[in-house]
Amino acid sequence: MGSQIHGTQDFDKTKRAEIKFSDEAIQIVQKIISRYPEGKQKSALLPVLHVAQAEFGGWLSPETMDYVASVLKIKPIEVFEVASFYTMFNLKPVGKCVLEVCQTSSCWLNGAEDIVNYIEKKLDIRVGETSKDGMFTLKVAECLGSCGSAPMLQCGASYHENLTYEKVDAILENYKTEGKLRSYTDLDYKNTL
Repeated sequence: MGSQIHGTQDFDKTKRAEIKFSDEAIQIVQKIISRYPEGKQKSALLPVLHVAQAEFGGWLSPETMDYVASVLKIKPIEVFEVASFYTMFNLKPVGKCVLEVCQTSSCWLNGAEDIVNYIEKKLDIRVGETSKDGMFTLKVAECLGSCGSAPMLQCGASYHENLTYEKVDAILENYKTEGKLRSYTDLDYKNTL
């Protein structure tokens, strides 16, 4: 049943057979694909991967990547090459809220390292780990393009800028209370503090 593809990732044919976009997601995917000429559906790969990641628990399993390949009529390795290149795609399970703290110049100079240390202590995790309750995964990121309001973090589509410990507490509490998966396709900016 399980076999190796893409190096060390297991592939389960039974799980693959169960993976299918919801009706709402497939409509979004079809709309994305329709933006490109016939035979050029590979151009839709990045936005379709975002939809897949949001649809299937915040990460891209080998079975999910295989499904995306079938939808776009491309080879599974083409999907894996793209998904493994970009840090915005998760190739292992993550928390519902992936906290990406910018660590480049402006943020670092304005205390990003202190913010990362604070989040690690608050959630009892290290960078790259997920909290015991499965709610938060902490990552560091290269420039997130908000240098004038450093330090900042991104969670899904929401930017949180001019961070202080108090703002971090409010952000974590808000997301924990909300309890939902946050993704790059989530365009609900009302939660941006």
